[in-house]
Amino acid sequence: MNANVTGQLARQDAIVPVSRHLSYIAQTAFERPTLVVDSQAVARQYAALAQGLGRARIHYAVKANPAPQILRRLTRMGANFDAASRAEIELCLAAGAKPAQITFGNTIKRPADIAFAHEIGITHFAADATAELEKLAQHAPGAHVCIRLLVEATGADWPLSRKFGCSAAMALSLMDEARDLGLEVSGLSFHVGSQTREPQMWADTLDQVAAVWKAAKDAGHGLSLLNIGGGFPASYGTEVMAPNQYAREVMELVNARFPDAAEIMAEPGRGLVAEAGAIAAEVLLVSRKDADDLHRWVYLDIGKFSGLAETMDEAIRYRITTDHGEAQTGPCILAGPSCDSADVLYEKQLYQLPLALKAGDRVVIHACGAYTSTYSTVGFNGFPPLDVVVI
Repeated sequence: MNANVTGQLARQDAIVPVSRHLSYIAQTAFERPTLVVDSQAVARQYAALAQGLGRARIHYAVKANPAPQILRRLTRMGANFDAASRAEIELCLAAGAKPAQITFGNTIKRPADIAFAHEIGITHFAADATAELEKLAQHAPGAHVCIRLLVEATGADWPLSRKFGCSAAMALSLMDEARDLGLEVSGLSFHVGSQTREPQMWADTLDQVAAVWKAAKDAGHGLSLLNIGGGFPASYGTEVMAPNQYAREVMELVNARFPDAAEIMAEPGRGLVAEAGAIAAEVLLVSRKDADDLHRWVYLDIGKFSGLAETMDEAIRYRITTDHGEAQTGPCILAGPSCDSADVLYEKQLYQLPLALKAGDRVVIHACGAYTSTYSTVGFNGFPPLDVVVI
């Protein structure tokens, strides 16, 4: 194992021993890119978040990493689940979860999938449009519905403010429509944005949601459930607050604004599994486009289409270590192996990697437990999907 990942890693005032998944990678030969996830680390993160969230129920966002071993581990710990499709629902059921532990949180659902969920006993759904409410009324009569709000941009690294949710004004009319359709309006849901690094970044969003909550209550809707969604951060080379402290401070903000919310839900995904995993990959080529080029091109056997989709627009900047330890580094452009010119990971911000790096060298890409296996293609260019090992 290289010097960059041995020893102990300090996180705030805690000392965390080197992770089991990194030890496993160091001791194992892989024939192709492989994600290794430590289920014990996932369990520790779940326990820490649960402690900080207090009265809020955790509904793990299955899309982050649906590995059956992870789902089974979380089920045994009493977790609930947020599913976005029939396939995710079936994975949760196979892991031992009961329908009462699963919510169907995607606001864009196939009618047949709504009917399936309703038939097996799932009662909680999300919606942000009249047409979706009509589908729910037809295929899941009497279902409990959270209206998802569109919130203004926050301080999140990756705001999620356009595709999902409705305006505050529309939310009230949708509640009236849902009631008229025989649905039970349970409450409101929102997403503060992925990688919301500081708890205080939630404040403005919570104020927006609280204003709608009050207006809905004043209009006669007996709201009881607030779904605060995800946004819990992971460390990608820079320190983030310890999970229990982060969750506790977020809940202080929530409780101050929603003292009358009988139920609080949270849907961590990235913040629960990202740091528990790393990808073992290999250098395929180191080259220059011209003899006078200042920067090398380093091509890996994994790229945007085989698991690293979150490097799009260089939004997530993964920490990468090699077996060259503390050897001298230099800037390079980092790219994947496919025949698509968009398969470039880091070019706007050049990446520092050892000058001695060569084809055949191993690289370890850290904090990859979330949104890598699920973003991997089925085999673009014939490159296989990302292998996953859960220890």
